[in-house]
Amino acid sequence: MEDEHFMKLAMVEAEKAEAEGEVPIGAVIVKDNQVIASGYNQREQSQRASSHAEFIAIERANEHEGSWRLEDCTLYVTLEPCPMCAGAILQSRISRVVYGAADPKAGCAGSLYQLLEDNRFNHRSEVVPGVLGEACGEMLSHFFRSLRSKKKKKPAVDN
Repeated sequence: MEDEHFMKLAMVEAEKAEAEGEVPIGAVIVKDNQVIASGYNQREQSQRASSHAEFIAIERANEHEGSWRLEDCTLYVTLEPCPMCAGAILQSRISRVVYGAADPKAGCAGSLYQLLEDNRFNHRSEVVPGVLGEACGEMLSHFFRSLRSKKKKKPAVDN
């Protein structure tokens, strides 16, 4: 139940992204049962490839902790981390990653690759997939359905 509670907070972050026209992905980082950082996708707004929810939350957690090491922390994210975010998770030494929806196109916590639990790295993160996965996936599906619908409704431009 604790994982579901914190995933719901990540979903609130995802709703913030959607309200700004961003892909609805949210993340929170928890230490000692307290949220120490959060973030949501801001890639379109910032026009920076690194503005993923996890990356933003990790940077904020680093500031909060005054350290790049987040060893006793859990990251909750609504979508399975991509290769860039999986790398940031490993580099920041996050102990545990809980994600909602799987990402069959870019997921690196089980779908395409298993970077976070690969024994060849000097650090590994425990991975808990699928927490509120259906609800997280539906947020994304709804967003993309809406986006496609808006594109279809655009009037043709005369040349």
